[in-house]
Amino acid sequence: MEKIVSKVIQYRYFISLIVLFITIFFGYQIRFLKVNSDIINSLPDSDPDAVLLKQIGEKFGGNRIGMVILETDDVFTTEVLSHVRQITDSIKEMEYISSVTSITNIMDINGGEFGLEVGALVDPYELPSGKKALDKLKKRVYSKELFKGTIVSEDGMATIIIFTLYDDADIQVVARDVREKTLAFNFPEKIYFAGNPMLVTSISDLIRKDLFLLIPVTFLVIAIVLFFGFHSLNGVILPILTASIAIVWTIGFMALGGYEMSMISSNIPIILLAVGSAYSIHVINRVKQEQDQNKDKAITTALIYITVPVILAAVTTAIGFASFTIGAYLTMIRDFGLFTALGTLFSCLLSITFVPAIISIVDGSFNRERNQSVTLRPSLLSSRVLTPLHRILTNYTKQILVVWTVLILVSIGGIFLIERSVDVKDYFKKSNPTRIAEEIMAKKFGGTKPVFVLFRGDMQSPEVLQTMVKMQEYMKKDPGIQNTQSVANLILELYDALGEGRKIPNERDMIEQLWFLIDNNEYLQRFVNEDLDEGIIISTYSAIDNASKINFHHYMDEFVKNNLSDNYSIEVTGMPFVDVTMDQSLIRSQLGSLSVAVVFVVIIVGLILRSFRRGVFATIPIIVAITILFGLMGYFGIPLNIGTVLVASVALGIGIDYSIHIISHYDYGIKNGLEMQKAIEDAIVISGRAIIINVASVSGGFLVLLFSEMVPLQYFGLLVAISMVGSSLGALTLLPAILILDQRKATVS
Repeated sequence: MEKIVSKVIQYRYFISLIVLFITIFFGYQIRFLKVNSDIINSLPDSDPDAVLLKQIGEKFGGNRIGMVILETDDVFTTEVLSHVRQITDSIKEMEYISSVTSITNIMDINGGEFGLEVGALVDPYELPSGKKALDKLKKRVYSKELFKGTIVSEDGMATIIIFTLYDDADIQVVARDVREKTLAFNFPEKIYFAGNPMLVTSISDLIRKDLFLLIPVTFLVIAIVLFFGFHSLNGVILPILTASIAIVWTIGFMALGGYEMSMISSNIPIILLAVGSAYSIHVINRVKQEQDQNKDKAITTALIYITVPVILAAVTTAIGFASFTIGAYLTMIRDFGLFTALGTLFSCLLSITFVPAIISIVDGSFNRERNQSVTLRPSLLSSRVLTPLHRILTNYTKQILVVWTVLILVSIGGIFLIERSVDVKDYFKKSNPTRIAEEIMAKKFGGTKPVFVLFRGDMQSPEVLQTMVKMQEYMKKDPGIQNTQSVANLILELYDALGEGRKIPNERDMIEQLWFLIDNNEYLQRFVNEDLDEGIIISTYSAIDNASKINFHHYMDEFVKNNLSDNYSIEVTGMPFVDVTMDQSLIRSQLGSLSVAVVFVVIIVGLILRSFRRGVFATIPIIVAITILFGLMGYFGIPLNIGTVLVASVALGIGIDYSIHIISHYDYGIKNGLEMQKAIEDAIVISGRAIIINVASVSGGFLVLLFSEMVPLQYFGLLVAISMVGSSLGALTLLPAILILDQRKATVS
C-alpha cells in the first residue's frame, strides 16, 4: 500500500492532467444527452402486456394521443366553439400531427330523405349561433355515445381536442409546440393538457427545472456544511470538485452509451454530489489527523490507513445501487442502479488518487493548519459531542441496546401500514396543472389510462364486428370504464342511420358498402390497419386502486376465454394491467435488491476485515435504520412508489460507509495495541467527526429535493436524509455498543 500511495504523490501532475482530459471528453458528451421520462419506453420486453402495449402504440398511435382540455361554464356557446375550432385548426397544421378530433370537426352520421349523410357534427365555417341552433347541437351530442362523455363532458362544462402523432414524431417537440400555440391564443377558458405526449413532456420539463435549480442549491448547502466542518477552502473545494468530476464522467458515459435521462436517473447528480463528496471528506479528515508530519508524509500515512475503508465503503455502496438491476420492472430503475454504482466507483477512484495529488500540489495551507486557532473550532465537535457520547456508551451500553430494540419493535408495526402507489398523477403536486388535467380526465372523460383490445381477423367480417360490439358492452359494465370506441361503433351508427336498427349487419356485402362511406377517413385510421386484418377497441380506465385493476384484468380475461374462435384472436392490454405488474414488482424489487445488497455487503465486509462476525456487525446498524425508515413511511402515510422504492438500497449503500469506518478504525486501534475502550474512543472521536460532517452534508444535499416539483423526489430526498441520520446514529451508538459487549463477552470467556 505504501508503494502504491507513493506513486500517487510521485505522479501527481500526470494524474491531474489525465483527470482533466477525461473530464473534458465526458463533458463534451453531455451535450448529446436526451431527457425521456416516458414510462412506456421503460417497460420491459419480457412482459406480454408491455410488449403488446408498445406494438399497439406503433401500429395505431395508441400511445401517442394527446388532449387539450377546455373547461368553462358552458361548452355550447358560439364563442367557445370558435375557440375550439381555432385550436383544432392550429394543431392540425402542425408537422407530425396525423389527426385531430374535436367537437368542431368530429364525424357525424345522419340518415335522412336523401339517404346516409356522413359529415362533420358542426360546420366549421358556419358555427351554430343563437339558442335554437346551440340547443339542437347540445341535444345531438347527448343523444350519441360517440360524443357524450367522449368529446364533451356530461355536464357540458368541458370539451377536449384529441390529437394523434405520427410514429416518427419527436413527442416532446410536438407537445411543446401544441402547448405554446394553444396558450398563445390567450382564450378565457381554463386550458389543460393531458395524454401521454403532454404528460411525458411535463415530466421532462420538471426534470430539467429540477436539475437547473436544485443542483446549484445542493452545491451551496454541501459547501456551507463542509466549511463549518473543516474551516478551510480545501475542505470545501476538494470534496465538491471530486463529486462534480464524478458526475460529469457518469452523465457523459450515459450519453456516450446512448442512454437517456429519466425521472429516476435525474437523481444521479444529486446522489453523486452527496455520495462522492463523502470519500473525499474521509481522506481530507485523515490527512488532517497527521498534521504533525510534513505534507507528503502526512498524505502517505493517511492514505495507507484510509484507502481500504474508502474502497470498502465504495464497493458496498456500489453494490447497494447495483442491486436495482435485479428484479426491477422498469428499465429506467435498472439504468439508475447501473450508472449510480458506476459514479460511486468513479468518486472512490478520484478520492484516493486525484484528491491526494491536488493536496500535494496546491495545499500551501497545510503547515498553517497546525496552529491551534484553526483547529480549535473543529475540536468542539469532539469535546462537546463525541467524547461525551463515548462516556455514555461506556456507562450505559445495555440501556442503549434496549432503546434501539424498542425502536425496532415499534417500527415493525408501521411496516405493515405501508401503501403502494403507481398512479402517475401522484408524481405531481396537487396544484400542478398536469395533475389537475389528469383529475378532470378521470372525472369527466373516463380517465387517461388507456385500455386496448386488439382483434386479429377480418375487420369486415360480421362475426368479428359483432364480437367487438359484444366486448364493448361487456367492458362498460365495469365501473372503471365509461366509454369505448372502435370501428364497430361507426358501422353501428351507419346501419342505424339507414333505419335498420343499431346493430351489425349479418351480410358482409352490406358491411363493405357501409365501409365505403367512411373509407380513408382519418378517424377510421385510429381503429384499423391498412390491411384491415387488425383492429382495436380503445377505452380508458378511471379507477386508481390496485384491487380494482386486478379485478378488471380477470374480468377481461374471462371474456377472452369464453369467446375463442378460429376466425379471430383477442388480446387485451393497457396501463391498468401494466400498473398491476409494476405494483407487484415494487415489492419484489424492494425485497430482492435489499436481500442481494445485504448478503453481498456482509460477505465483502467480512472478507476484507477477515471476520464474518465483523461483516454482520457492520450491517446491523443500517438494517435497523432501514427498518425504522419503513416504519416511519407506514405511520406517516408515505407510499412506496417508483421514487421511494429506491430509498432502502440507497440508504444501505450510503449508510454502510459509517459502520465500515467505525469498525475499521476500531480494528486498526486494536491491532496497534490499544485497549478496547481507547480503540472505541478513537474510532468515535476521529472517524465520528468525518461521519457527522458527511451526514450533515449528505442530508443537506438530499433535503434540497424537498423543493423538487416531483412528489416522489420530495419523498426520496426526505427519506434518504432521515436514513442517513438513523444509520449514522446506529454507527456511533449501536455498533460501538455491540463491539463493547462482544469484547466483554470474549474477555469473560
